[in-house]
This record gives sequence, C-alpha cells and structure tokens, in this order.
Amino acid sequence: MPSLRLIEVDFPIRPVSEESVREKNIRHGHISTLHIWWARRPLAASRTTALAALLPDEPHRREIFLRLVRDLAPWEAVQGKNSELEKARALIREAFGGRPPRVLDPFAGGGSIPLEALRLGCETHALDYNPVAVLILKCVLEYPQRYARPDSVSVLPLPSSKPRSQNPTLPYFPGKGDGESQAGESPLLRAVRAWGAWVLEEARRELQPFYPPDPDGSVPVGYIWARTLPCQNPACGAEIPLMRQTWLAKKDNRKIALRLVPNRAARRVDAEIVEGQAIAFDPDEGTVTRAHVRCPLCGGTIDDKTTRRLFREGKAGQRMMAVVLHHPKRAGKSYRLPTARDLEAYHAAETALEKKSAELREKWGMEPVPDEPTPLGGGPGAERAFSVHKYGLTRWGDLFNPRQQLALITFADKVRQAHAQMLAQGADPEFAKAVVTYLAITFDRLAAALNTLCRWQPAGEKIADVFSRQALPMVWDFAEPNPFGGASRSWEELFADTYNVCLHLSHIPPLFPNPHPPIPTVTHGSATALPWPENFFDAVLTDPPYYDNVPYSDLSDFFYVWLKRTVGDLYPDLFATPLTPKSEEMVADASKAGGMENAMRRFENMLTQAFREIHRVLKPNGIAVIVFAHKTTEAWETVITSLLDAGLYMTASWPIHTEMQARLRAQESAALASSIYMVCRKRTTEEIGDYTRVRREIEARVRERLAQFWEEGIRGADFFMSAIGPAVEVFGRYARVEKLSGEEVTVAELLEYVRKVVAEFALERILQGAELSGVDPLTRFYLLWRWTYNHARVRFDEARKLAAGAGIELTDHWGPGGLVAKDGEHVRVRSPMERAKDPRFAARTEFQTMVDAMHRAAALWSENRIAELREHLAATYGENETFWQVVQAASEVLPEGDKERQILQGLLYGRRSYTRGPSQLSMWGN
Repeated sequence: MPSLRLIEVDFPIRPVSEESVREKNIRHGHISTLHIWWARRPLAASRTTALAALLPDEPHRREIFLRLVRDLAPWEAVQGKNSELEKARALIREAFGGRPPRVLDPFAGGGSIPLEALRLGCETHALDYNPVAVLILKCVLEYPQRYARPDSVSVLPLPSSKPRSQNPTLPYFPGKGDGESQAGESPLLRAVRAWGAWVLEEARRELQPFYPPDPDGSVPVGYIWARTLPCQNPACGAEIPLMRQTWLAKKDNRKIALRLVPNRAARRVDAEIVEGQAIAFDPDEGTVTRAHVRCPLCGGTIDDKTTRRLFREGKAGQRMMAVVLHHPKRAGKSYRLPTARDLEAYHAAETALEKKSAELREKWGMEPVPDEPTPLGGGPGAERAFSVHKYGLTRWGDLFNPRQQLALITFADKVRQAHAQMLAQGADPEFAKAVVTYLAITFDRLAAALNTLCRWQPAGEKIADVFSRQALPMVWDFAEPNPFGGASRSWEELFADTYNVCLHLSHIPPLFPNPHPPIPTVTHGSATALPWPENFFDAVLTDPPYYDNVPYSDLSDFFYVWLKRTVGDLYPDLFATPLTPKSEEMVADASKAGGMENAMRRFENMLTQAFREIHRVLKPNGIAVIVFAHKTTEAWETVITSLLDAGLYMTASWPIHTEMQARLRAQESAALASSIYMVCRKRTTEEIGDYTRVRREIEARVRERLAQFWEEGIRGADFFMSAIGPAVEVFGRYARVEKLSGEEVTVAELLEYVRKVVAEFALERILQGAELSGVDPLTRFYLLWRWTYNHARVRFDEARKLAAGAGIELTDHWGPGGLVAKDGEHVRVRSPMERAKDPRFAARTEFQTMVDAMHRAAALWSENRIAELREHLAATYGENETFWQVVQAASEVLPEGDKERQILQGLLYGRRSYTRGPSQLSMWGN
C-alpha cells in the first residue's frame, strides 16, 4: 500500500473555494487574459490540489502542510519571489527523493493545471488534441521558461523604427529606446514589447483613415450597429433595425438610451439619443425577441422562421445606430448619432478591402478573409451551441463586416511582416517563432472583439467579446470597437494583457537554476493514446471534457482559421487541416456521430480508454487528481464506471467552489457552483465485497465526509454531488461488489443508495432537530427540492431520482393542483402563490401533507384572509410543532429576497395571532 498523500486525508476546502471564486475578478497577469479558452480551471484550485497531492501525509506535520496549502491559495501569494512557494517546492523535492516529480495533464486545455505544477517545481508535461490549445500551452509553459534567461538568445531582433506615439501607461511603450531593457525583462519580453508596438503603429499607418476622430479631438472607441430586415407588410416596407434593447448607458447615476422614432411620412425608422428623465419609454423593449421581429413603423411582425429565411436569402442589411466617443482630456464616454463622415469612412474601408484582399491573396496563397465553413449547429449535443449558420453566416469570414475584415487582414499581415524582419536580422528561428506567436495570440483576442457577434454592455459601457459564453449565438445589434481607440478591446488594451501575462510567466523560476534547466514539454496528441511508456509519471492531474458541455473544436475554429493566416506556416503539423481536427475529439456531438445515443456511447468509450491510458503511464505508487463538474447523475455514473473499468479507484474527493454565485442565476438554474476533485490510485486488489457490509461502510464514510462538507458551507446540488466521491472511495476498493445472490452491484444502484443517505442527512440538518419521522415524504421532497434547486427547472430524470431519495413517486404529484409542474423534459416545484391560482388546489378542503397545508396557509396569509387561515390551521397542522419547524426550514433554505421566503416568514411572524402555539422563533435552533 503506497504511503498516503495529504489530499487523501484532509484539504482546506473553504479558503481554497473562496480564493478560486475571487480569482474570477483578477485580470493583471492572469493567464485567462492571454487567450480565450473555455472551462478553464481556477489557478488557486489547481495549485492547491496539486500541492496537496504531491505532499506526503505526515501526522506530525499535517497542520503545517495544510497551512502551507491555505497560504498559497491567494493569487498574491505567487507574485514575485515568495518564501512559502520556495518552501513548497523544497518539500515536494524532499518527498520525491530530491528530484522534481514528473507530472502530466493529458487534457491540458488553457494550461491552468500544468502551469501550477510548473510553479511548484515539477517536471511538467502537457498534452492536448486541439491545435489552438497546444499553441496557448506553448505560450504559457514552454516559451517563458525557454527564453527567460538573459543569455537564452544570441541575437535579439528589434524593430529598426520606433513607434510614432508614446503611451507611458502601457508596458510595451517604454518611453526609452526599444533596444533598451526595462527592469525584469527577459529577451522574450523585450522583443514581444517592441514588436507589439511596431505592429500597432504599422497597422495604424494604414487603417487610421477608416476610424477618423471628431473635430473636437474626441476619439470613436466603438460603433453600435443593428442588423436590418425589410418589413414584410406590403403597405410599409420600412427597413427595421433589429435591436434586442436600446440602452447605451444603464448605471444608477447615468441613463442614456437610443429612442427609435417612426417616420411614417418617409417610411423609415429614425433614431435619437435621450438621457435621464427624458427617457419616457422602456429601452429594454427592442424590436426583436428570439428572432420574432416587430416593425416600429406599422406594428407588423415577422415570425422566427421568416426571419431566418430572409437572412439566408441575403435580405438582411446593417445600419450604424450610434457612435461611442472618448475625449483624451475628459473622463467617461459620450454618444452621438452617426454622421455622413462616419459612413464615408466605413464605405472607404469597403473599397480598400478589395485591394488589400487581392494583394494578400497573391502574397499568402490563400483567401485572406477566412472562407472555411462555420458549424451547422442545431441538434441535441454540443452542436446546439451554434446558430449563425441558419442565418446565412455560413463562412467564418461572414462574422465580420467589411471594415472589420480590412482591419484584421491588415493586422495579420503586420504580424507576418514582423516575423520576416526578425529572420532578416539573423534571429534564431525558434525565438522569432515564439515572439510572433505572442503577437498572433493578441491578434486572436482582437478578432474575438472585432466581429459582428459582440454585444454592447450598457451597464459597464463597454464591449463584450464574442465568447461571453461558450457558444456562437446570433446577435442582432452589435458593437464594433476601434482597434486604435486605446480603450476597451483596442490593440493597446489587449496587448497590455499579453505583455503582463508574459511578464508573470517569465518570473516563474526554473526547476533548477543551472545553465540548462529542463523545459516543460507541450505535446499535440490524443489522451486515448499517450506517447509515454508505462509507469512514467508520479502524478496525473487533469480536467477531462464532460459529454457535450463545451464544443471545443467548433468554438476554437474561430481562432484556428485566423492562426492559419498569422502563424500557420510556422506550425505546419498543427495547422495541416482546413479546420481543427475532430475525429478523435472527446466531445458528445450528435451531428458528427449519427445521433445523440451514438455520440454519448462514443464519448463514454473514449473516456474509459483515456482513464486506461492514465492508469498505464502512472507509476504503481502514483496519484491522479481528476476534476469533474457535471450536474447529472448519468454523467457521474459514466465517469465512475469508466474509472473503475480502467483499474482506478477513488481514495478521496473534495468539492471546491469554482464559480461565482452571480453566474449561477440561483433562482432559475440548477448549475453547480463546485467542481469535484477526485483523488485516484491504481487498484491493486481483486477482493470481492459483500454489499450488505459495503453499504454500512459507505453510509459511515458518506456521513463522516458530509458532516465536514456541511461545515465547509457546501449546499444544494453541490452537496449531493460531493457525496458521490466518499461512496466510491469505499465501493472502488473492491474489484467488484456482490449481493447475496452473487449478482454484481452496479454504479447506478450505488448512486441510488447514496442519494437516500444524503437526503436523510440533509433533512436532518435542514430541520435542525425536528422529528424526521413526523414529516411526510412529499414534504421531505419539497424541502430537499428547495434546498437543492430553489425554483430551477430540472431534467425529469434528475428530479425523479431526488424524489426517490425522499420516498415518493414523482408522477403522482404533477398535474392540476399538484406540487410538481412538468414542462417538456423538465420539472419544477410550484410556489404557494402559483398553486393558489389553480382552481383545483383552491377548492381542496382536505390536506394530507404538510407541504400542501403550508402552501394553502401561505396563500391565505398573503391575501390577508386571516379568518380562513385560522380555520385552515385549526383543521390541519396549526398545533403541530413539527409543522412550524418545516415552515421555518423552508423559509431558511430559500435565498434572500425570494418571494416565497418572504411569504413563509410573514406566516411565521404572525403565528401567535392565529394559533394557540408559541411564537415563531420557538425553541429549536434560534
């Protein structure tokens, strides 16, 4: 039996969770600002779990080690030189006999996990199937380490001409000669800084006329556009600007909106900008909702099918609606309507595009504006994230208007020219490739902002880039940034991020400060066929994909098509295909697998094979930490079955909050706030377990861990998911678990049992000492639902399993008057006020369950029908103390500000006036 690691015994969940959530707001130097990657794990969670997985569990030093893990969770703890980080690196080397442990992430993605392994002094290996991810990993792991030393290059290529403009607020405009080094700069940083400035100035020289400043010196930082459709009313025919809303600024002390003005005489829709009290309309109401269009002129409508058809037929246009300005000598932004000068500049860009495209087509040997096809979209799997194709945006270049196309191919050309000039100066080709890759990375982020799918955010008065969520949905009104505006989404702002991340990464010390320290390796390959021998790694730390959560390859095609045009010739192996390779991608995409069932089966087979490969390359005493964050039991059943089939078993699991509560939309979503970090080992026994005994072991282990998780603040759906790990810790120790009949116990049966254990434990804590046996099953279900999901809609199968854990059959309780409402494939639990509007519930005179009686009482109280309330309580549970404990518990599990919570609290506060029992804050827990 290998010696235990710290993470298998204890882990500081709460402080790590707090830092992981806080990290979402950290920008300066964080790798999330280097390049977009989806579902990237927080660095705090990645760093601390890696450290706890590599440190031994020594009882006499356990608290010291746990304190070290806590101390290294904050972002600030790893900035610059840090004695605690050096202590961690030394302790890890000590645990591995004086050598750095060899660590692999076979699903490395955006690089969070391997970066933190590198920071902790490990020999780090990162693999990914996606070429875009591989390029990001090289910029995060390989290049900063390879070129961090002053003597790492013999020739430092720098531009021969200095930038025309100097901006001292940005790190790559140094205010001194480009050939001079700034404090803390490596050769890589000096070159990146200088060439980033050169690309900007060269592009500005060509493109500035197409973004003219105002006569008073105000600089346009963005243009707000609306797509348009012709009204289908033959008597009207006006051009309808499609806008989801018309706010320009929406802050507590600043309200500005665009008012659409019907001009019936001219048969067109005009606009004006209004502020403050002059906004006598609702700017939240636009002209289009879910592809249903309303004409402001005649009131005619266009249905969604017709809208899509008109787009496909080329009937859609675009119209500039407003210009966003910033004056260098004044704070804040101003707005005005577009002028003839704005439109002339735009049309001039259309003309210039033709000439520039012809020039680059000949020079590059490919179409400068990407002509590769966009994803078809639709369907039940990962492909559902895309809708642009059905609106006629069938090629990637269609996502950019002509001025955006011109700007992007011009910047791309300057990136390529920078590389050519570096080589002409005699630079090492590998160093020149590294420098230009950072320029291409910045270019990618510019493309993510400079397209027709970017929304204007009136709350922050800024532009959101195209991937504000993991999809490419259609956008009706969009914001076009000025790449030279110096503000949000300009090259200056984006390149400052690149420089700051590169600076941060360059300061991570090498494994050994010798002349030739080992460099992290980045490999392009499949996790199902790892290119390393057996028993090679001390640890595997990874975050695999989850079914159809993120369509990585289709999303990254957005960047792939542009990277082909900037650095594709420098990485021929990565950019050999028209789009990202997809044949071995581990994502459930029904459109590529002949249906969702096939897609899921394919994913499950590949996941099992990937876990087998982890098992193969992991040393016998090695440890694996695998992150999983899916909310459905079916997904958990798959991942656990795959682990067990691969010969891996869990020794510990820890739920770590990784998402901000604001993102979870707690009132409407069943999304998880936590990711489960599963600690795994190679199973070395073939022992068969008896299910009766194993169940007792499972219940004891689950209850032990749940008590800890409860104290750590884990709640709701996360709490149910967090219980799976402790159960599998016991279950997975055996080669198989059998019933008395000899029949093997399945993972599905295990999870069903775990739900019952968790439901009982949670109810005991929710009811805080109330007699559980006195609470009927439907009321238990109601309390569990509100505690777990609040008011969310949940897939039927998940709802059914929660109901089974509470001891009810879900289908017995929906329909007219019932507690449960079915909405297609989803289920939700009705509120008291919703049920009060149902005639069948309102007509009821007998109440067999506490929740039904409670809902009637809450409805009567909210309508101030106190006499009827007294009668109702006297005939039901008014004198039953457990009933009032249930009301109290229900009010407490609902979030602050919730209407149902307020009604239940009002019912409790008035208890003395309509019952003979004690007042609301009785003798249990208050």
